[in-house]
Amino acid sequence: MALALLADSAQAAFRHLIGRWHYLPLVLTPLGLGLAAWLTRRVFPNSQGSGIPQAIAARHLTDQGARGTLVSIRIAIGKILLTLFGLLCGASIGREGPTVQVGASIMFAIGRLSPRRQAGLILAGASAGVAAAFNTPLAGIVFGIEEMSRAFEAKTSMLLIGAIIAAGLTSLALLGDYTYFGTTSVKLGLADWLAVPVCGVAGGLLGGVFSRILVEFGRGLPGATGRAIKRHPILFAAACGLGIALCGLASSDTIYGTGYAQVKPLLDKGMPLPQSFGLLKLVATALAAISGIPGGIFSPSLAVGAGIGFNLSGIFPGTPLDALVLLGMVSYFAGVVQAPITAFVIVTEMTNDHAMVVPLMAAAFIGQAASRLICKDGVYHALSRNFVAAAAPAEVRGRP
Repeated sequence: MALALLADSAQAAFRHLIGRWHYLPLVLTPLGLGLAAWLTRRVFPNSQGSGIPQAIAARHLTDQGARGTLVSIRIAIGKILLTLFGLLCGASIGREGPTVQVGASIMFAIGRLSPRRQAGLILAGASAGVAAAFNTPLAGIVFGIEEMSRAFEAKTSMLLIGAIIAAGLTSLALLGDYTYFGTTSVKLGLADWLAVPVCGVAGGLLGGVFSRILVEFGRGLPGATGRAIKRHPILFAAACGLGIALCGLASSDTIYGTGYAQVKPLLDKGMPLPQSFGLLKLVATALAAISGIPGGIFSPSLAVGAGIGFNLSGIFPGTPLDALVLLGMVSYFAGVVQAPITAFVIVTEMTNDHAMVVPLMAAAFIGQAASRLICKDGVYHALSRNFVAAAAPAEVRGRP
Protein backbone atom coordinates (compact mmCIF):
# COMPACT_ATOMS: atom_id res chain seq x y z
CA MET A 1 0.00 0.00 0.00
CA ALA A 2 2.90 2.33 0.73
CA LEU A 3 4.23 1.63 -2.77
CA ALA A 4 0.82 2.48 -4.25
CA LEU A 5 0.60 5.81 -2.45
CA LEU A 6 4.21 6.72 -3.24
CA ALA A 7 3.71 5.75 -6.89
CA ASP A 8 0.75 8.11 -7.13
CA SER A 9 2.84 10.87 -5.58
CA ALA A 10 5.71 10.24 -8.01
CA GLN A 11 3.37 10.47 -11.00
CA ALA A 12 1.76 13.63 -9.62
CA ALA A 13 5.21 15.19 -9.22
CA PHE A 14 6.09 14.33 -12.83
CA ARG A 15 2.84 15.84 -14.09
CA HIS A 16 3.60 19.00 -12.09
CA LEU A 17 7.07 19.22 -13.65
CA ILE A 18 5.87 18.87 -17.23
CA GLY A 19 3.15 21.38 -16.47
CA ARG A 20 5.91 23.88 -15.81
CA TRP A 21 7.94 22.93 -18.89
CA HIS A 22 6.27 20.80 -21.56
CA TYR A 23 9.53 19.61 -23.15
CA LEU A 24 11.19 18.53 -19.91
CA PRO A 25 10.75 14.78 -20.70
CA LEU A 26 13.17 15.15 -23.62
CA VAL A 27 15.86 15.71 -20.99
CA LEU A 28 14.54 14.14 -17.79
CA THR A 29 13.31 10.80 -19.14
CA PRO A 30 16.50 9.78 -21.02
CA LEU A 31 18.76 10.83 -18.13
CA GLY A 32 16.45 9.20 -15.59
CA LEU A 33 16.27 5.88 -17.41
CA GLY A 34 20.01 5.87 -17.95
CA LEU A 35 20.65 6.43 -14.25
CA ALA A 36 18.03 3.84 -13.25
CA ALA A 37 19.61 1.28 -15.57
CA TRP A 38 23.06 1.98 -14.10
CA LEU A 39 21.79 1.59 -10.52
CA THR A 40 19.96 -1.60 -11.47
CA ARG A 41 23.10 -3.19 -12.91
CA ARG A 42 25.57 -1.97 -10.30
CA VAL A 43 23.61 -1.84 -7.04
CA PHE A 44 20.42 -3.92 -7.43
CA PRO A 45 21.07 -6.67 -9.99
CA ASN A 46 18.07 -8.82 -10.98
CA SER A 47 15.62 -6.07 -10.03
CA GLN A 48 14.99 -5.12 -13.67
CA GLY A 49 11.66 -5.46 -15.39
CA SER A 50 8.38 -6.35 -13.74
CA GLY A 51 9.83 -8.85 -11.26
CA ILE A 52 7.27 -11.55 -12.03
CA PRO A 53 9.71 -13.60 -14.17
CA GLN A 54 12.20 -13.52 -11.28
CA ALA A 55 9.55 -14.80 -8.86
CA ILE A 56 8.58 -17.59 -11.27
CA ALA A 57 12.24 -18.53 -11.76
CA ALA A 58 12.87 -18.56 -8.01
CA ARG A 59 10.11 -21.14 -7.61
CA HIS A 60 11.78 -23.41 -10.17
CA LEU A 61 15.17 -23.24 -8.46
CA THR A 62 15.96 -25.43 -5.46
CA ASP A 63 19.19 -23.96 -4.10
CA GLN A 64 18.72 -21.23 -1.49
CA GLY A 65 21.67 -19.21 -2.74
CA ALA A 66 20.40 -19.25 -6.31
CA ARG A 67 16.94 -18.22 -5.19
CA GLY A 68 18.44 -15.42 -3.13
CA THR A 69 19.89 -13.84 -6.26
CA LEU A 70 16.34 -13.30 -7.56
CA VAL A 71 14.26 -12.61 -4.45
CA SER A 72 15.79 -10.88 -1.43
CA ILE A 73 15.21 -7.90 0.83
CA ARG A 74 17.97 -6.01 -0.99
CA ILE A 75 16.25 -6.59 -4.33
CA ALA A 76 12.88 -5.61 -2.83
CA ILE A 77 14.30 -2.29 -1.60
CA GLY A 78 15.88 -1.59 -4.97
CA LYS A 79 12.66 -2.57 -6.74
CA ILE A 80 10.61 -0.10 -4.76
CA LEU A 81 13.07 2.78 -5.00
CA LEU A 82 13.82 2.41 -8.70
CA THR A 83 10.19 1.84 -9.70
CA LEU A 84 9.28 5.09 -7.96
CA PHE A 85 12.24 6.81 -9.62
CA GLY A 86 11.13 5.54 -13.03
CA LEU A 87 7.62 6.92 -12.49
CA LEU A 88 9.11 10.22 -11.37
CA CYS A 89 10.99 10.38 -14.68
CA GLY A 90 7.95 9.57 -16.82
CA ALA A 91 8.59 5.91 -17.66
CA SER A 92 5.57 3.94 -18.90
CA ILE A 93 5.69 1.34 -16.14
CA GLY A 94 3.39 -0.12 -13.50
CA ARG A 95 3.78 -0.82 -9.81
CA GLU A 96 1.81 -4.08 -9.67
CA GLY A 97 4.49 -6.37 -11.14
CA PRO A 98 7.09 -5.02 -8.72
CA THR A 99 4.77 -5.82 -5.79
CA VAL A 100 4.94 -9.47 -6.88
CA GLN A 101 8.74 -9.58 -6.58
CA VAL A 102 8.63 -7.55 -3.36
CA GLY A 103 6.03 -9.90 -1.85
CA ALA A 104 7.99 -12.96 -2.95
CA SER A 105 11.21 -11.48 -1.50
CA ILE A 106 9.61 -10.78 1.86
CA MET A 107 8.15 -14.28 2.11
CA PHE A 108 11.46 -15.79 1.01
CA ALA A 109 13.21 -13.93 3.84
CA ILE A 110 10.57 -15.05 6.35
CA GLY A 111 10.84 -18.65 5.19
CA ARG A 112 14.59 -19.10 5.54
CA LEU A 113 13.99 -21.18 8.66
CA SER A 114 11.88 -23.62 6.65
CA PRO A 115 13.58 -24.17 3.26
CA ARG A 116 11.20 -26.95 2.22
CA ARG A 117 8.34 -24.42 2.23
CA GLN A 118 10.20 -21.82 0.20
CA ALA A 119 8.46 -22.51 -3.10
CA GLY A 120 5.05 -22.21 -1.47
CA LEU A 121 6.03 -19.07 0.41
CA ILE A 122 7.29 -17.40 -2.77
CA LEU A 123 4.01 -18.31 -4.47
CA ALA A 124 1.98 -16.92 -1.57
CA GLY A 125 3.96 -13.67 -1.42
CA ALA A 126 3.70 -13.11 -5.17
CA SER A 127 -0.04 -13.76 -5.25
CA ALA A 128 -0.64 -11.52 -2.24
CA GLY A 129 1.21 -8.76 -4.09
CA VAL A 130 -1.29 -8.89 -6.97
CA ALA A 131 -4.27 -9.08 -4.61
CA ALA A 132 -3.10 -6.07 -2.62
CA ALA A 133 -2.07 -3.98 -5.63
CA PHE A 134 -5.49 -4.15 -7.31
CA ASN A 135 -7.70 -5.02 -4.30
CA THR A 136 -8.64 -8.19 -6.19
CA PRO A 137 -8.38 -11.23 -3.88
CA LEU A 138 -9.89 -13.70 -6.37
CA ALA A 139 -7.51 -12.55 -9.08
CA GLY A 140 -4.63 -13.03 -6.65
CA ILE A 141 -5.63 -16.66 -6.16
CA VAL A 142 -6.13 -17.27 -9.88
CA PHE A 143 -2.83 -15.54 -10.71
CA GLY A 144 -1.02 -17.81 -8.26
CA ILE A 145 -2.53 -20.96 -9.73
CA GLU A 146 -2.58 -20.11 -13.44
CA GLU A 147 0.48 -17.91 -13.89
CA MET A 148 2.91 -18.47 -11.01
CA SER A 149 2.60 -22.24 -10.57
CA ARG A 150 0.50 -23.29 -13.61
CA ALA A 151 -0.96 -26.02 -11.42
CA PHE A 152 -3.11 -26.35 -8.31
CA GLU A 153 -1.00 -27.43 -5.36
CA ALA A 154 -3.10 -28.56 -2.40
CA LYS A 155 -0.17 -28.36 0.00
CA THR A 156 0.31 -24.64 -0.65
CA SER A 157 -3.33 -23.62 -1.10
CA MET A 158 -3.89 -22.65 2.55
CA LEU A 159 -0.63 -20.71 2.62
CA LEU A 160 -1.60 -18.84 -0.55
CA ILE A 161 -5.11 -18.02 0.66
CA GLY A 162 -3.81 -16.96 4.09
CA ALA A 163 -1.34 -14.54 2.54
CA ILE A 164 -4.03 -13.06 0.28
CA ILE A 165 -6.42 -12.63 3.21
CA ALA A 166 -3.70 -10.79 5.13
CA ALA A 167 -2.96 -8.58 2.13
CA GLY A 168 -6.67 -7.91 1.60
CA LEU A 169 -7.23 -6.93 5.23
CA THR A 170 -4.26 -4.59 5.09
CA SER A 171 -5.61 -2.98 1.92
CA LEU A 172 -9.06 -2.56 3.47
CA ALA A 173 -7.61 -1.04 6.62
CA LEU A 174 -5.50 1.52 4.76
CA LEU A 175 -7.56 2.33 1.66
CA GLY A 176 -11.02 0.96 2.38
CA ASP A 177 -13.15 -1.13 0.04
CA TYR A 178 -12.73 0.14 -3.51
CA THR A 179 -12.63 -1.03 -7.11
CA TYR A 180 -9.46 -0.15 -8.98
CA PHE A 181 -11.15 1.33 -12.07
CA GLY A 182 -14.45 2.22 -10.40
CA THR A 183 -17.72 0.42 -11.07
CA THR A 184 -19.27 -0.23 -14.46
CA SER A 185 -22.66 -1.75 -15.22
CA VAL A 186 -22.79 -2.48 -18.91
CA LYS A 187 -24.40 -5.30 -20.86
CA LEU A 188 -23.95 -6.46 -24.42
CA GLY A 189 -26.93 -6.77 -26.71
CA LEU A 190 -27.13 -9.60 -29.21
CA ALA A 191 -25.80 -7.41 -32.05
CA ASP A 192 -22.92 -6.20 -29.87
CA TRP A 193 -21.42 -9.68 -29.59
CA LEU A 194 -19.64 -9.20 -32.92
CA ALA A 195 -17.27 -6.90 -31.04
CA VAL A 196 -16.07 -9.80 -28.86
CA PRO A 197 -14.09 -11.74 -31.50
CA VAL A 198 -12.89 -8.52 -33.16
CA CYS A 199 -11.54 -7.16 -29.86
CA GLY A 200 -10.16 -10.58 -29.00
CA VAL A 201 -8.21 -10.93 -32.23
CA ALA A 202 -6.98 -7.31 -32.34
CA GLY A 203 -5.95 -7.26 -28.69
CA GLY A 204 -4.43 -10.73 -28.81
CA LEU A 205 -2.33 -10.05 -31.91
CA LEU A 206 -1.00 -6.76 -30.50
CA GLY A 207 -0.35 -8.47 -27.15
CA GLY A 208 1.60 -11.15 -28.99
CA VAL A 209 3.66 -8.52 -30.80
CA PHE A 210 4.45 -6.79 -27.50
CA SER A 211 5.45 -10.09 -25.86
CA ARG A 212 7.59 -11.09 -28.83
CA ILE A 213 9.50 -7.79 -28.61
CA LEU A 214 10.25 -8.32 -24.92
CA VAL A 215 11.20 -11.98 -25.38
CA GLU A 216 13.58 -11.25 -28.27
CA PHE A 217 15.30 -8.42 -26.44
CA GLY A 218 15.43 -10.57 -23.29
CA ARG A 219 17.30 -13.29 -25.16
CA GLY A 220 19.60 -10.74 -26.77
CA LEU A 221 19.34 -9.54 -30.35
CA PRO A 222 21.70 -11.18 -32.83
CA GLY A 223 24.33 -9.38 -34.84
CA ALA A 224 25.84 -5.93 -34.46
CA THR A 225 22.70 -4.45 -32.87
CA GLY A 226 22.69 -6.99 -30.06
CA ARG A 227 26.42 -6.55 -29.43
CA ALA A 228 26.03 -2.76 -29.30
CA ILE A 229 23.23 -3.00 -26.73
CA LYS A 230 25.33 -5.33 -24.55
CA ARG A 231 28.36 -3.01 -24.75
CA HIS A 232 26.40 0.17 -24.02
CA PRO A 233 23.37 -0.75 -21.87
CA ILE A 234 23.19 2.65 -20.18
CA LEU A 235 23.18 4.52 -23.48
CA PHE A 236 20.56 2.10 -24.76
CA ALA A 237 18.37 2.82 -21.70
CA ALA A 238 18.76 6.56 -22.32
CA ALA A 239 17.78 6.07 -25.97
CA CYS A 240 14.67 4.20 -24.81
CA GLY A 241 13.91 7.12 -22.50
CA LEU A 242 14.14 9.52 -25.43
CA GLY A 243 11.73 7.31 -27.38
CA ILE A 244 9.28 7.39 -24.47
CA ALA A 245 9.53 11.19 -24.30
CA LEU A 246 8.77 11.47 -28.02
CA CYS A 247 5.76 9.17 -27.58
CA GLY A 248 4.65 11.41 -24.73
CA LEU A 249 4.83 14.54 -26.84
CA ALA A 250 2.97 12.83 -29.69
CA SER A 251 0.21 11.64 -27.34
CA SER A 252 -0.40 14.98 -25.58
CA ASP A 253 1.38 13.69 -22.45
CA THR A 254 -1.01 10.75 -21.94
CA ILE A 255 1.35 7.75 -22.13
CA TYR A 256 3.52 8.45 -19.09
CA GLY A 257 3.23 6.35 -15.93
CA THR A 258 0.85 3.50 -15.23
CA GLY A 259 -2.06 4.59 -17.45
CA TYR A 260 -4.53 4.57 -14.54
CA ALA A 261 -5.13 8.33 -14.81
CA GLN A 262 -6.28 7.91 -18.41
CA VAL A 263 -8.33 4.70 -18.15
CA LYS A 264 -10.41 5.54 -15.07
CA PRO A 265 -11.94 8.76 -16.54
CA LEU A 266 -12.57 6.87 -19.79
CA LEU A 267 -14.59 4.22 -17.93
CA ASP A 268 -16.21 6.56 -15.41
CA LYS A 269 -17.16 9.49 -17.64
CA GLY A 270 -16.45 8.41 -21.21
CA MET A 271 -13.66 10.98 -21.41
CA PRO A 272 -12.06 10.41 -24.82
CA LEU A 273 -8.44 9.54 -25.40
CA PRO A 274 -6.23 10.50 -28.34
CA GLN A 275 -6.73 8.00 -31.17
CA SER A 276 -2.99 7.29 -31.00
CA PHE A 277 -3.04 6.51 -27.27
CA GLY A 278 -3.19 2.71 -27.49
CA LEU A 279 -0.39 2.29 -30.03
CA LEU A 280 1.88 4.93 -28.46
CA LYS A 281 1.31 3.47 -24.98
CA LEU A 282 2.30 0.05 -26.35
CA VAL A 283 5.51 1.47 -27.84
CA ALA A 284 6.37 3.46 -24.71
CA THR A 285 5.77 0.45 -22.45
CA ALA A 286 7.88 -1.79 -24.68
CA LEU A 287 10.72 0.78 -24.60
CA ALA A 288 10.57 0.97 -20.80
CA ALA A 289 10.51 -2.82 -20.50
CA ILE A 290 13.53 -3.44 -22.75
CA SER A 291 15.52 -0.56 -21.24
CA GLY A 292 16.50 -2.68 -18.24
CA ILE A 293 14.94 -0.54 -15.51
CA PRO A 294 12.60 -1.91 -12.81
CA GLY A 295 8.92 -1.48 -13.54
CA GLY A 296 5.87 -3.54 -14.34
CA ILE A 297 3.78 -4.02 -17.46
CA PHE A 298 0.53 -4.98 -15.70
CA SER A 299 -1.25 -1.58 -15.53
CA PRO A 300 0.29 -0.22 -18.74
CA SER A 301 -0.98 -3.32 -20.58
CA LEU A 302 -4.49 -2.73 -19.30
CA ALA A 303 -4.17 0.88 -20.46
CA VAL A 304 -3.04 -0.24 -23.94
CA GLY A 305 -6.04 -2.57 -24.11
CA ALA A 306 -8.34 0.28 -23.10
CA GLY A 307 -6.89 2.32 -25.95
CA ILE A 308 -7.54 -0.52 -28.39
CA GLY A 309 -11.15 -0.77 -27.22
CA PHE A 310 -11.55 2.99 -27.59
CA ASN A 311 -10.21 2.83 -31.17
CA LEU A 312 -12.67 0.06 -32.04
CA SER A 313 -15.59 2.23 -30.93
CA GLY A 314 -15.41 3.80 -34.38
CA ILE A 315 -16.18 0.41 -35.93
CA PHE A 316 -18.94 -0.42 -33.43
CA PRO A 317 -20.65 2.93 -32.77
CA GLY A 318 -23.74 1.27 -31.32
CA THR A 319 -21.84 -0.81 -28.77
CA PRO A 320 -21.40 0.75 -25.31
CA LEU A 321 -17.97 2.33 -25.00
CA ASP A 322 -17.47 0.81 -21.53
CA ALA A 323 -17.94 -2.67 -22.98
CA LEU A 324 -15.43 -2.11 -25.78
CA VAL A 325 -12.86 -0.75 -23.34
CA LEU A 326 -13.24 -3.76 -21.03
CA LEU A 327 -13.05 -6.18 -23.97
CA GLY A 328 -9.92 -4.45 -25.24
CA MET A 329 -8.30 -4.58 -21.80
CA VAL A 330 -8.91 -8.28 -21.24
CA SER A 331 -8.00 -9.25 -24.83
CA TYR A 332 -4.69 -7.41 -24.89
CA PHE A 333 -3.69 -8.49 -21.38
CA ALA A 334 -4.54 -12.12 -22.17
CA GLY A 335 -2.42 -11.76 -25.31
CA VAL A 336 0.55 -10.48 -23.32
CA VAL A 337 0.59 -12.94 -20.42
CA GLN A 338 -1.38 -15.78 -22.04
CA ALA A 339 -3.23 -16.37 -18.80
CA PRO A 340 -6.86 -15.88 -19.90
CA ILE A 341 -8.53 -16.81 -16.61
CA THR A 342 -6.41 -14.30 -14.70
CA ALA A 343 -7.17 -11.69 -17.37
CA PHE A 344 -10.96 -11.83 -17.20
CA VAL A 345 -11.12 -12.35 -13.44
CA ILE A 346 -8.91 -9.36 -12.69
CA VAL A 347 -10.78 -7.04 -15.09
CA THR A 348 -14.12 -8.19 -13.65
CA GLU A 349 -12.96 -7.57 -10.08
CA MET A 350 -11.39 -4.21 -10.94
CA THR A 351 -14.69 -2.92 -12.34
CA ASN A 352 -17.21 -5.00 -10.34
CA ASP A 353 -19.09 -5.65 -13.60
CA HIS A 354 -20.27 -9.24 -13.34
CA ALA A 355 -22.69 -8.87 -16.26
CA MET A 356 -19.66 -8.82 -18.58
CA VAL A 357 -18.09 -12.04 -17.27
CA VAL A 358 -19.09 -14.27 -20.22
CA PRO A 359 -18.04 -11.88 -23.03
CA LEU A 360 -14.82 -11.06 -21.16
CA MET A 361 -14.12 -14.77 -20.78
CA ALA A 362 -14.65 -15.33 -24.49
CA ALA A 363 -12.47 -12.35 -25.45
CA ALA A 364 -9.69 -13.55 -23.14
CA PHE A 365 -9.50 -17.01 -24.72
CA ILE A 366 -9.68 -15.56 -28.24
CA GLY A 367 -6.91 -13.11 -27.29
CA GLN A 368 -4.70 -15.93 -26.01
CA ALA A 369 -5.22 -17.98 -29.18
CA ALA A 370 -4.42 -15.00 -31.42
CA SER A 371 -1.33 -14.15 -29.40
CA ARG A 372 0.10 -17.64 -29.81
CA LEU A 373 0.27 -17.09 -33.55
CA ILE A 374 3.04 -14.58 -32.86
CA CYS A 375 4.52 -15.57 -29.49
CA LYS A 376 4.37 -19.19 -28.36
CA ASP A 377 4.47 -18.51 -24.62
CA GLY A 378 3.38 -15.81 -22.21
CA VAL A 379 5.96 -13.12 -21.63
CA TYR A 380 6.50 -13.82 -17.93
CA HIS A 381 7.32 -17.51 -18.36
CA ALA A 382 9.43 -16.89 -21.45
CA LEU A 383 11.54 -14.32 -19.61
CA SER A 384 11.75 -16.46 -16.46
CA ARG A 385 13.78 -19.04 -18.37
CA ASN A 386 16.56 -16.49 -18.84
CA PHE A 387 16.78 -16.02 -15.08
CA VAL A 388 16.73 -19.77 -14.43
CA ALA A 389 19.57 -20.26 -16.93
CA ALA A 390 21.60 -17.41 -15.40
CA ALA A 391 21.11 -18.71 -11.85
CA ALA A 392 21.76 -22.36 -12.73
CA PRO A 393 25.56 -22.17 -12.23
CA ALA A 394 25.00 -20.80 -8.72
CA GLU A 395 22.53 -23.58 -8.04
CA VAL A 396 24.98 -26.23 -9.23
CA ARG A 397 27.73 -24.76 -7.03
CA GLY A 398 25.39 -24.86 -4.03
CA ARG A 399 24.75 -28.58 -4.30
CA PRO A 400 26.86 -30.94 -2.22
